[in-house]
Amino acid sequence: MKKGQVILFSVSAAFLLAAISVSGMKNDRKSSFLGNAEENAKAMIDQGRHTFRFDTYGDEAFWTGQLQIQQSVKSLTPRTALALGLKVDAEALPPSVIEAIQHGRVNLDDPAVTLQLIQQNAVLGVVGTFNNNTLTKVGFTCALCHSTVDDSVAPGIGARIDGLANRDLNVGAIIATAPNLTPIVSLLSLAPQDAGITAQDVRNVLNSWGPGKFDAELGLDGKAFNPQQITNGVVTGTNVSGATLLPNARGLSGHNLHTWSGGWGTVTYWNALVAVLELHGIGTFFDERFDDATQFPIAAAAKLGHVSVDPDSDQVTGKLAALHFYQLSLPAVQPRPGIDFDPAAAARGDELFSGKANCNSCHHEPLWTEPGWNQHTADELKIDSFEADRSPGHAYQTVNLAGIFVRERGLFMFPQNKGRFYHDGRFQTLLDVVNSYDARFNLGLTDEEKHDLVEYLKSL
Repeated sequence: MKKGQVILFSVSAAFLLAAISVSGMKNDRKSSFLGNAEENAKAMIDQGRHTFRFDTYGDEAFWTGQLQIQQSVKSLTPRTALALGLKVDAEALPPSVIEAIQHGRVNLDDPAVTLQLIQQNAVLGVVGTFNNNTLTKVGFTCALCHSTVDDSVAPGIGARIDGLANRDLNVGAIIATAPNLTPIVSLLSLAPQDAGITAQDVRNVLNSWGPGKFDAELGLDGKAFNPQQITNGVVTGTNVSGATLLPNARGLSGHNLHTWSGGWGTVTYWNALVAVLELHGIGTFFDERFDDATQFPIAAAAKLGHVSVDPDSDQVTGKLAALHFYQLSLPAVQPRPGIDFDPAAAARGDELFSGKANCNSCHHEPLWTEPGWNQHTADELKIDSFEADRSPGHAYQTVNLAGIFVRERGLFMFPQNKGRFYHDGRFQTLLDVVNSYDARFNLGLTDEEKHDLVEYLKSL
């Protein structure tokens, strides 16, 4: 190559490198300006996971500052804690502690052990503040009700499973141990039917909920009991608890309404409501529908639809987006053919689901609920309207069926708490559900067809 050509080549190469460099700078600027979907998604999942597991939203001000529940926690033994349904994350514990648990060398009757577990962030949904190893504050997170463990170490102790409702957790019994229930008494007293209510009355209501249930509307309308006692779908008496089963926070992607009763709002709406009104975190919540004193006498009197704090003090609002994103990223648990369901029977049930049984008219595959406004009136479902009438939509939401086999088989829960279907757990098994639909809608299903339909439901 001649000297002139070398110089020309060198100059051309320099221009090319410069062009590439400038192009890269432009792309970097463009990427930084527009953001990166993958990086943003990962950041939101990480933030949302941390919020879900460990963020109390400042609710210690209520549970500790007002109810003084830390006093109850200080005397809580591990045996009692596990019996109440509290779960222990084995992955937060050192191997030596896990080995000691497995070989029975941990004193389950020593409250100090419970405090050590809380100090290690091992008790799902329970966050403690310690000063010189003394518990001074207790707060609760989303994970308290909407997480469980796989029991791989011992019953109630294992690897954390985010998003599966804790079917063993006796929320009411835990709250009932609080030394000072005056704030709850004062709130419930705003309902005309609850005038004169006492702390013991409140404890009786809380203890009526039972494992895996919570009454999110109690602090809005004061209706503690359904006037109709329902056993296995049949009205048998009066005054059953108004509490409903804790819902899963998995398999919600693509859904609109997701709570048992309809009209409340989307996932992120419910997160805001729970964080501010149920957990009593420090944040802002708005819903002018709560001004309806006929439907929501407590909420209207206490102005619960107009809760506002200074943005610099708000510990909820800025976390809702990432929390929502993380919950939507959690898939439904996948059933295993031959273990969780009978594949041959499920194949026959598939035909029935979309045909004779007509389940697909509401539970549309593959969302297993309706795309769009997924709710139905009690009259449409041919059931009582108690819980529906406590919601803004006066209706029931079409439940997502994905992962329903977990409850039917009793996975990750005490045997006595398995099953329980519908919003209030009125049906003990899936066969009871199918029998009820068969009777209510005159489907004419044979016993074999009912069996096949159950196996298909377990395969979702």
